[in-house]
Amino acid sequence: MDIARSGLGPYVESWSPGAVEDDDVLSPAPVAALSALLDRPEPVAAVGDALPPLWHWLHFLQWPAQRELGEDGHPRHGHFLPPIPDRQRMFAGGRCDIIEPLRIGDPARRISSVGTVTTKQGKTGELLFVTVRYEYLQEGRTRLVEEQDIVYRSGRSDGRHPTGVDTSATPHSGAPWQLPLQPDPRLLFRFSALTANAHRIHYDAPYAQEQEGYPGLVVHGPLLVLSMLELVRLNAPDHPVRSLSYRLRSPAFAGERLLATGAPADHDAALQIATHRDQRHATAEVTFA
Repeated sequence: MDIARSGLGPYVESWSPGAVEDDDVLSPAPVAALSALLDRPEPVAAVGDALPPLWHWLHFLQWPAQRELGEDGHPRHGHFLPPIPDRQRMFAGGRCDIIEPLRIGDPARRISSVGTVTTKQGKTGELLFVTVRYEYLQEGRTRLVEEQDIVYRSGRSDGRHPTGVDTSATPHSGAPWQLPLQPDPRLLFRFSALTANAHRIHYDAPYAQEQEGYPGLVVHGPLLVLSMLELVRLNAPDHPVRSLSYRLRSPAFAGERLLATGAPADHDAALQIATHRDQRHATAEVTFA
């Protein structure tokens, strides 16, 4: 672990959680549920088919006891949650190498471990960056390896969020791949349920506005990432994804008109999510096999 001498550093200098193994059968039910949420006419894959990239986020879910949740809906304690005071969590980005796609309906194993842990000084204070590594196996073979970058702060910050949500302004782009979206509270609630995400900023508008200072419900970062990857699945179905990386740059809010866009090349594609406020709420790079 690379820990700078800082206010947060001493809390995690001796924090070294061991690896954890979990097993799950990749049921087709979550795939059908997410397909419906995305308004697809039928499930995008069935038993025996390859799981679309990052749709494994619908599996290996953790359901802590209700008493173990904090006021914000996040678990108070967890094996990979750093022991810093008044902890606030943000999903910053990640990477995934797909050696072989996971197959729906087959048993799978996930090996989770902590990678790097660093502290950095941000515009609104000190931040702790934790990278968690996941290795997914089926039939005894490593199928894909994923890293997720999670950012933590101690206490709340004065976020620079817009004062309101404009539900009519439409982003525009000349990109060849385009997918318009307008997530509403129903969609965010359903996605929270699909991913076992109890964070109240996604379904409790008074809490999001009064306690965390947002103008409305926050669109899940993973939903933005999966929406970008839908561009690849819909426009390049014969191009298997070999690797991908993504970054979540700024929040988008329920009711806003979003536009996922993609610029494909011979062996890769650049993707992003825009609103009228920001052309790059989320970005991703995809490399084809």
